[in-house]
Amino acid sequence: MSKLFAYLQLMRPANIVTAIADIMAGAAATGVFTLALYTNNNDWNSDYLTYLFWLIGATIGLYGGGVVFNDVFDAELDRKERPERAIPRGDVSVTEAGILGGVLLGGGILMALQVSRMSAIIALAVALCALLYDAWGKHQLIFGPLNMGLCRGGNLLLGMSLIPETISTYWYLSIIPVVYIAAITMISRGEVHGGNRSALWGGAVLYGLVITSIVLLISFSSEINWIAFLFLVLFASQIFPPLMKAIHYLKPQLVGKAVKAGVISLIILDATLAAVFASWEYGLLVLLLLPLSFGLARFFAVT
Repeated sequence: MSKLFAYLQLMRPANIVTAIADIMAGAAATGVFTLALYTNNNDWNSDYLTYLFWLIGATIGLYGGGVVFNDVFDAELDRKERPERAIPRGDVSVTEAGILGGVLLGGGILMALQVSRMSAIIALAVALCALLYDAWGKHQLIFGPLNMGLCRGGNLLLGMSLIPETISTYWYLSIIPVVYIAAITMISRGEVHGGNRSALWGGAVLYGLVITSIVLLISFSSEINWIAFLFLVLFASQIFPPLMKAIHYLKPQLVGKAVKAGVISLIILDATLAAVFASWEYGLLVLLLLPLSFGLARFFAVT
């Protein structure tokens, strides 16, 4: 049981829930679930629900594998800076973690293949992007945040691959998580030794760009979805207060809380996108992942 718990610690279960939200938000852009809610059920193919579950399984594998390899590549550094993690504690060896990560990434790609070749190609790209970040990207000042953001943007595209033709129309939505994750990655660099105020302000500016882009999406919709604005207000209320506190005090633990709030609030961001492109009911369904992620975050580290 202790070994299983250690494996789960490596996979960051609370974060995986946020990846599931990405898939659901991407699926919202396809219009499939709007069709299910507002048209005759005979017009809706229930196979889409099966495909959605395959994509959710794929993202569990891809995200889980990516964060496991993060700890594999950081094993030596973590012995000094993060001794509480599973590998430095000796609960899991580097070899065992590497096997787990490989199985998760491979499984994620295979599950995506059950939906379409396009889904598998996107899953492969996300896996390679995650490995690049783990091995090299996270050490790069400029490319690192962009690299991590591309993983999340690819994950949103993976959700859209529920209907591959959607990607050519709504590909630009993937830029939103790219910018948002770049912000979180920038903020997280002060988590161990204390914050860099310039980097934290940079993260705040990127947060502002994300919110502005969603306001524009809502405003230019054929019918303005006022309920989507409520989702957006909730999103802003979760990410800015802890970040402002971290900027003021520059303490590592406060930076950590700002990072945690940013990661968990990905679910609210995805719920907002879901409300914009599907319906407030579907957005609420995505939002229900939030208490699950918070609950898991009580037992498993987010960063």
